[in-house]
Amino acid sequence: MKIIIISAAFPLRGGIAHSAGLLYKELKKNNDVQVITFLRQYPKIFFPGKSQTEEEDLSNKIPTEILLDSVNPFNWIKVAKHIVSLNPDLVIFKHWMPFFAPCYGVIAGRLKKKKIKLFAICHNIIPHEKRPGDISLSRFFLKKMDYFVLLSEQVKKDLESIIKNVKSKVLPLPIFSIFGESVNKEEAREKLQLNQSKIILFFGFIRDYKGLDTLIEALAIVRKKLDVTLVVAGEFYSDEQEYLSLIGKHNLQNSIILKKDFIPTLDVKYYFSAADAVVLPYRSATQSGIVQVAVNFEKPVIATNVGGLGEVIDDGKAGFVVEKENPEAFANAVIRFYEENREEEFSKNMKLLKEKYSWENFTKGIFDLINS
Repeated sequence: MKIIIISAAFPLRGGIAHSAGLLYKELKKNNDVQVITFLRQYPKIFFPGKSQTEEEDLSNKIPTEILLDSVNPFNWIKVAKHIVSLNPDLVIFKHWMPFFAPCYGVIAGRLKKKKIKLFAICHNIIPHEKRPGDISLSRFFLKKMDYFVLLSEQVKKDLESIIKNVKSKVLPLPIFSIFGESVNKEEAREKLQLNQSKIILFFGFIRDYKGLDTLIEALAIVRKKLDVTLVVAGEFYSDEQEYLSLIGKHNLQNSIILKKDFIPTLDVKYYFSAADAVVLPYRSATQSGIVQVAVNFEKPVIATNVGGLGEVIDDGKAGFVVEKENPEAFANAVIRFYEENREEEFSKNMKLLKEKYSWENFTKGIFDLINS
């Protein structure tokens, strides 16, 4: 089958781009696959980070056609004509923000007239940080799709709230193997110059919905009983000063290590390998790539019960799942993790999830949906 994937992809950075690369590699085993990515993903004025691209030369990078301009309608028509000229059997759109819906919708509309099968892999339908017009924009694009893969039951509910009678399947996001294998914990800590005995990791871009403030409050409670250090690794996409003020309020300056730059792909394995557990105190979620990075590294997860987080992490088996926006409940879970010595048990159970959330199973689910 000739397949085209339209998505953020290398050299763009971030979880969407990484997952597009892994999807490409799996589909490429038995299909003719091309990836079209963004020449301009976001106008600089709308992008809160320092850079939109990976600067490093990765051995696992994929070939991409860098063609798409998210804000230029003339470009959308040109790209649609190019895709038609390639005569694909299937076009897969990776959808995660309404911002891209006009671009995707115009392209999809032109492809639909040519009877090309259109498929959406939806990370989100309704964004975490909502804006006026989100639903209308998303509907404009999504109503043109023939098939949907939703990455959690919450995403399915969100889709069905705006479009009825869709051909869809829920397939949790597979593991992020792009970051390589674990290294010895002591080696990782030496690499990162961490000499603390108990370390938990908050990883990824820092946005308000991810609940870092709840985690800081929880750590203040944990520290009354245990000497636990929190490593926060990722760029601030929210007001950094608010978090620094909260850290100061609880006198946690020596208990929280901030790695505020984007973490290069080749360094990710050291952060996960150095940690005892990965923490996700999210206020809202549909699913999370961070959980699947943790699965790849067989790291226990302590998370809130929002979106699809609890669908992946069984409470008490591979980690703990607690009520959202409850610092005391989150603190108690961290304390239990250490006092009950659950790291080894949880890590073994995480290992069992690797096969379940493989890219082979994910792509099989895609074709099962199409063929049904």
